Amino acid sequence: MGSEGPSPVIVHVTGFKKFHGVAENPTETIVSNLKDYMKKRGMPKGLILGSCSILDTAGQGALVPLYQTLQAGLSGGDSESSNSRRVIWVHFGVNSGATMFAIENQAVNEATFRCPDEMGWKPQKVPIVPADGAISRKRETSLPVEEMTKVLAKMGYEVMASDDAGRFVCNYVYYHSLRFAEQNGVRSLFVHVPLFLTIDEETQMQFAASLLELLTSLY
Repeated sequence: MGSEGPSPVIVHVTGFKKFHGVAENPTETIVSNLKDYMKKRGMPKGLILGSCSILDTAGQGALVPLYQTLQAGLSGGDSESSNSRRVIWVHFGVNSGATMFAIENQAVNEATFRCPDEMGWKPQKVPIVPADGAISRKRETSLPVEEMTKVLAKMGYEVMASDDAGRFVCNYVYYHSLRFAEQNGVRSLFVHVPLFLTIDEETQMQFAASLLELLTSLY
């Protein structure tokens, strides 16, 4: 490749289905429509939008499909060697009480669900990955959350950096994804979005697109 410059950034995206108290999950809409939205907007140079998957809003019971989704993101469809592939996972989840976007810096090894997930599981102070030790164990993203937040705020978005992804399914998925990313030389990020009643669908689509463009320029 030599003078062709860096290899493209491949971004895989996930959202969630409905769950207790949220009949329509905005992240399902965002992720389902993202490829078409990005095509109309114009895919930035150096970005490949990979899989756009909708996950069940569940912890332990949805672990196998979660890992199948993550694993599939490693084995692209071509013969490029893995070290020339720059892969980022971006997970979108809803915070129904939020008034702005939140880019999550870390996840904690603790599952304490305030209500049962969509498969009826309601753990309390359970380690997400027992092999990782105590429930106080944290895993941080290797992406520059503070820097990204500042850039997106300058674009006019209501956005904050966060160190608390909760203890529900969002944190559960993020913890597994960060662990997977570290083991496989890729990167992972979780973003909480508000309901469409709080920030409308078009603005949220614009935010998701801006985030992907920013990741391409940073990585």
